[in-house]
Amino acid sequence: MEDEELQRIREKRLRELEERLHTPREAPPAAKVLLVEESNFRALLSQHPRLVVDFWAEWCGPCRMVGPVIEDLCREMAGQVTFGKCNTDHNQRIAAQFGISAIPTIILFSGGQLADRIIGAYPKASIKSRICKIYGLPT
Repeated sequence: MEDEELQRIREKRLRELEERLHTPREAPPAAKVLLVEESNFRALLSQHPRLVVDFWAEWCGPCRMVGPVIEDLCREMAGQVTFGKCNTDHNQRIAAQFGISAIPTIILFSGGQLADRIIGAYPKASIKSRICKIYGLPT
């Protein structure tokens, strides 16, 4: 008697697992890097507990190397960390507020407060490692 009941339970669980495998899941929302400007900076800090901002300028060669890394990390870490880009030429007050004298500079904000900064162009793995360490995320 127990063998038949156990077999029914196994078959039921197997059907449930198969249904889950074949049921299409909702695609996660497309992650995109936010534009950080003086007009929205404070709101972004309060709305996003883990905010990573890439401070850059169009004329900066190393910034062009970091840009695609930020885009990739934004997609990879969607739902865990929010990414933004701030053009220092167009937002000089924000750059001055954080003492940015070299770009690219990536600032990690946690709960609206500066938690860490990365100055210079580093490989993706290095940037991701620092982000994960600061926010306590698995690498």
